[in-house]
Amino acid sequence: MALVTPRRRSAPLRYAVTELLCALGSASAKELCYFTGAANATLRSLEKSGILRLEHREVFRRVTVEAGERAAPPVLNAEQQAAFEGLDALAAAGRPAAALLYGVTGSGKTQVYLRLIYEALARGRTAMVLVPEIALTPQLLRIFASHFGDDIAVLHSSLRAGERYDEWKRVRDGQASVVIGTRSAVFAPLADVGLMILDEEQESSYQSESMVRYHAREVAKFRCTHHKGLLLLGSATPAVESRYAAEMGQYHLFTLRQRYNAHQMPKVRLVDMKQELRQGNATGLSGLLREELEENLRRGEQSILFLNRRGNSRMVVCSQCGEVPTCPRCSVHLTYHSANGRLMCHYCGHSQPLPELCPHCYGRLQFVGMGTQKLQEALEESYPGVEIMRMDADTITATQSHEVLLDRFRWKQVPILLGTQMVAKGLDFANVTLVGVVDGDLSLYADNYRAAERTFSLLTQVVGRAGRGEKLGRAVIQTWTPDNDVINLAARQDYDTFYEEEREMRRMLRFPPFLDLFRITLSGPEETQVLRACAVIRRSLEPWVKPRQQGPEGPEVLGPAPAPVLKVNNRYRYRVLLKCRNGREIRAVLAQILQAAQQDRANRGLSIAMDVNPMD
Repeated sequence: MALVTPRRRSAPLRYAVTELLCALGSASAKELCYFTGAANATLRSLEKSGILRLEHREVFRRVTVEAGERAAPPVLNAEQQAAFEGLDALAAAGRPAAALLYGVTGSGKTQVYLRLIYEALARGRTAMVLVPEIALTPQLLRIFASHFGDDIAVLHSSLRAGERYDEWKRVRDGQASVVIGTRSAVFAPLADVGLMILDEEQESSYQSESMVRYHAREVAKFRCTHHKGLLLLGSATPAVESRYAAEMGQYHLFTLRQRYNAHQMPKVRLVDMKQELRQGNATGLSGLLREELEENLRRGEQSILFLNRRGNSRMVVCSQCGEVPTCPRCSVHLTYHSANGRLMCHYCGHSQPLPELCPHCYGRLQFVGMGTQKLQEALEESYPGVEIMRMDADTITATQSHEVLLDRFRWKQVPILLGTQMVAKGLDFANVTLVGVVDGDLSLYADNYRAAERTFSLLTQVVGRAGRGEKLGRAVIQTWTPDNDVINLAARQDYDTFYEEEREMRRMLRFPPFLDLFRITLSGPEETQVLRACAVIRRSLEPWVKPRQQGPEGPEVLGPAPAPVLKVNNRYRYRVLLKCRNGREIRAVLAQILQAAQQDRANRGLSIAMDVNPMD
């Protein structure tokens, strides 16, 4: 019996998948769904029809470390040695302790970490190093494996379940004394923990946004208290709360103000994009950044371009009626992806083909804004024959992992690496001498009290990727608001001034670290039901809040108010905020209120969650 392929009209998705497979021969399920808009159910139905075969292929995600001689403990400079001696004294004291290591980008914080781990192991204790991004794990693993060999275990979400389980067993059985991983690795079953390190401790990815909700820093505090170990928070741009805790004496503070081997900080220049627009340049790349890129290409040096928006265009708009395609399940505009010619939602994953004309008035569609895909196309057009490597959520697959991309950038000396926040921190490439920030304002005006802190940290971190070798680094920050204090302070790498200004702003607004912020979020399919439940929770809080409202630290309740994105995946989201000091009494009150809300029959179908000092 002959095999019949799906028909284009009656089964367009099945036909598209079959057509793509005929051209490629084989592809991952994720890639097939991305390029055709099909779902996994479509692939399974094609398998039942005998048109394709689904199989599991083993893909190793751990870094393969080349065999060689073990590296010697790193030699520290005077500034690093002073920090190490102070931190090691805390670790050896046999009492719980917490410290903040504030060091500028390229100051060699990792070398201090290594020396501290050597000392912890010499005392017969164990150590843990957490990083915020999976992209940083392979590079860190390579460094640590050269020092500690098979004594390390790796735990992060990109490992297969079997690999994670095997690593967990190695830790549990004492076969690994050093754990390296992302947020969830904080629960690794290490015995007698002497040292826990949170690198880039200011990152929001350390806070879990799904059940169970936790912040890795708080779990690490508890474990260090239990094991009488040292908790070390490291960053070039510490969180305002951490810096304030050090100022108040809750953390010990150690500072590295110079780059390792006295390398100079990158020279940073700002570009006013309004002026570029007045001069007729609407390409998204300023004349200065183009000149610097061309100079780097002539020198044979590498460049990193940072744009924290994936896809091709931020949105598509009709030039006649102004209609903008929106997600049918979320209250957001769809983003155009040129790689697959589709409009996609970055919240629920909805995907649909890009129409040729506006479906409402048949007007011509225009593309607004620039994403990493569009920037890559513009660069390839401007520099034919030059390889442009893109690193974002769309390019990371099972066969094209962070490790594979970064190794190609390192060993094949790819001239330009373009990416989202994956390229903004932790990467150390000696031949990178230029960093370009394409849109420095992107996160500055978000509806979040942490927007200024997040923008300063991102800009400071990505600028710090340049000039980490012997060559002097340069950076170009493109901005629409060149007079903004946050942009200017980030360009000068002046964290101290930024912290002082941000601390006073937080004091006036009564935000953390001066008061804690409890956020109760309710979501459900019916908007009126969610709003009613939020109103009940607010009324339940008022008897506790009103008698205590006097004074600068008096509690305050806000809302109900819609979340910045009201609807996600057909569920409406509203919030109630409570500002007050975190204590046993208010936690008991909130626990009672949330329990009552969950038991209320009127709230059936609703999800209720609470975050303390949320990062988003």
